[in-house]
Amino acid sequence: MSQLPACPKCDSPYTYEDGVMLICPECAHEWSTAEPQADTGKVFRDANGNELVDGDSVTVIKDLKVKGSSLVVKVGTKVKNIRLTDEGDHDIDCKIDGIGPMKLKTEFVKKA
Repeated sequence: MSQLPACPKCDSPYTYEDGVMLICPECAHEWSTAEPQADTGKVFRDANGNELVDGDSVTVIKDLKVKGSSLVVKVGTKVKNIRLTDEGDHDIDCKIDGIGPMKLKTEFVKKA
């Protein structure tokens, strides 16, 4: 019997093969042995489930009040060149025309 690698997600030693895929019965993680195993960290997704990366353009899908101000970021506002961060409870650092630097949550934007 060949020695199969442990699950990269939960480190379970009970992995099994199903065709070309390896499957973990404990966490249901599936992966291919042909794929390079790279830990990419947190994956950021918009409200529709599309993956976001640094430099993307997004559109706001809900009116957002700006704390400490009477300004509102309106639905449909386009934000260019976003920067994704893993700090605090907001995921996106950006600059919005007419408002300035802002932090947004990914759940309130969609990829443009």
